[in-house]
Amino acid sequence: MRIIGLFALLFCMSCSTEVELDMSVQSPNKNLTVGFNVSDNGEPYYMVKFKNKVIIDTSFVGFDFQNMSSLRSNLMLIETNISEFNESWQMPWGEQIDVANIYNELNIKLQETSELKRKINVVFRVYDDGIGFRYEFPEQDNWDEALIANEHTEFNLTEDYKTFWIPGDWDIYEHLYSTTKLSEIDAISYIERTNLAQSYIPENAVNTPVTMVGADGTHLSFHEAALRDYSGMTLKVDTENLNLKSQLVGSENRQAKVVTKLPFNTPWRTIQITDNAPALIESNLIVNLNEPNKLGDVSWFKPMKYTGVWWEMHLGKSSWDYGMEMIDGKWVDTGKAHGRHGATTENVKRFIDFSSQNNIKGVLVEGWNTGWERWIGFEDREGVFDFVTTYPDYDLDEVTSYAREKGVEIIMHHETSAATETYEKQQDTAYALMQKYGMHSVKSGYVGRILPKGEYHHGQYMVNQYNNAAIKAANYEVAVNAHEPIKATGLRRTYPNIISREGLRGQEFNAWSQDGGNPPEHLPIVAFTRMLAGPIDFTPGIFNIKFDEYKTENQVNTTLAQQLALYVVIYSPIQMAADLVEHYEANPEPLQFIRDVGVDWETSKVLNGEVGDYVTIARKEKGTGNWFVGGITDENARTISISFDFLEADQDYEVTVYRDGINAHWNDNPLDITIEKLEIDNSSTINFNLAEGGGLAISLIKK
Repeated sequence: MRIIGLFALLFCMSCSTEVELDMSVQSPNKNLTVGFNVSDNGEPYYMVKFKNKVIIDTSFVGFDFQNMSSLRSNLMLIETNISEFNESWQMPWGEQIDVANIYNELNIKLQETSELKRKINVVFRVYDDGIGFRYEFPEQDNWDEALIANEHTEFNLTEDYKTFWIPGDWDIYEHLYSTTKLSEIDAISYIERTNLAQSYIPENAVNTPVTMVGADGTHLSFHEAALRDYSGMTLKVDTENLNLKSQLVGSENRQAKVVTKLPFNTPWRTIQITDNAPALIESNLIVNLNEPNKLGDVSWFKPMKYTGVWWEMHLGKSSWDYGMEMIDGKWVDTGKAHGRHGATTENVKRFIDFSSQNNIKGVLVEGWNTGWERWIGFEDREGVFDFVTTYPDYDLDEVTSYAREKGVEIIMHHETSAATETYEKQQDTAYALMQKYGMHSVKSGYVGRILPKGEYHHGQYMVNQYNNAAIKAANYEVAVNAHEPIKATGLRRTYPNIISREGLRGQEFNAWSQDGGNPPEHLPIVAFTRMLAGPIDFTPGIFNIKFDEYKTENQVNTTLAQQLALYVVIYSPIQMAADLVEHYEANPEPLQFIRDVGVDWETSKVLNGEVGDYVTIARKEKGTGNWFVGGITDENARTISISFDFLEADQDYEVTVYRDGINAHWNDNPLDITIEKLEIDNSSTINFNLAEGGGLAISLIKK
């Protein structure tokens, strides 16, 4: 890092400010400028300009504390430094191998003018594709513990942006996205209208990432990076003044939203800023703002496709529990197998056989362990699960031995029922059991109200639970795929055993949601919102779209071609072939794409797209040089043009295209698919038609 030194530069802007800004820093390409200053009464504030346009106007920052006066005024500037940073680092797995981390940094040191003389630093990192800033509380003689009641970080916007948002729920992210103007966001009404049992939102706020599109094509996405030992941030919306303000998730057990010792740093507050939608997905801002890998070699985790005992339980074909039966209108534990238990030795072997035959390296087993018979819902339950004891019809020795012979790894499932203290007590034993059997991946779940009562999924208590579980898992060479999680904030760079997570309305809502499941627009929004945070375990690959033999009122609201495209579009280092074995065996031709498609990538390119409408992504598989392309659209049919100039010159490819048939439609005819061979090289540009709710998948295998 090269220190340039003290910097004072007039930050001229055609906007209203209390005083002129005299500290600023630009992005390496000069398109972004961040200015900072302190008002006459000592209030710190910042502004952001993109291509000579003010994006964030005068926005004040500061803190309220439970046990001392606020730190929002009476501050004076002590020192400023600007530095440059330029490095390249490699992902052990990911959307690409090499990542450029290039930014200019402005470090501002502030101190109170009042008696306490408390110190706080504000650090801005400005990239070509956005900014990150955080607060640093240095060690100081008169202050050793911070009880943060509120963080006051403002984002004062200058336009009524088209906004893609979910409510600032403190417990779940499993909401459909709304698309409104910023001034029309009404998250409270959304929660009241959807009436989800596990939701809690205290004010009109949104969760992050929240993505916005301006009239001139400016794209913004607000989020946070490196969330550790701190409370998750929602953004309170002032619809009249077009203002967002940080609102930390709280707790019913204490007034302070964050309790921590000095010195400490907050998470980074991030704004991705681009002039087009594809650049949002290609941005590495969130991972770059995290610390480098602290685990070292994690080659014991292998990116993989997997099948599993999961979808059949959502369909009602089988169940998680072993001995529960409905008797006289009540669920009763009979202690006997009822014939519907999914995680049996025989059934899991069937998935192992299918996986082994189809280039799929993992099998997830849910419902294998005792406790499901005592599950009673979201509220008023204690920790019921035993994470080492199997049901009588599941032989762990036999299953793992059989899987090993077939070249398949069993993926463990830990449903905690959000009983954190019960899970903590069993973690070492549970992870040691996995290590004994050579299992390197666990899917964890946190369904229900958090125990101890009074905590929320997204508060500081649970942030530490999620992170500490993953850090401990690494000691046993276990990678974690968390469901009902805290949002992804790029910690996969620091702890690359944090491989994927849920944190959105997933595929399972299509199986049972009373609102009809995820609409066709859902994933074209997700790609530009939730996916900006990190990998998603969405569980694609449903072939039996209507599944009327199980449920007549539900279906998957996409075409079959889109289900294939999702393996490329929605990124995760683990990708489930989620449907039932018999549905794949009945459709060997589209199954071939799942057999072929990669999960670990050398490079990724977003070829086109608009937020909420459509997106097309090409990814080059690590180690083979094979390319795969996926494109999806919303409820509107459209024609997309793809240039294949990303392919190697003078290289022949065996190309298979899986596209919507001429009569395909997500509801009327979802199974209409055309599979064809094409001659394609790096000079080709081809138009493809996508049906309503449809998609396109292409494999380009090197000859």
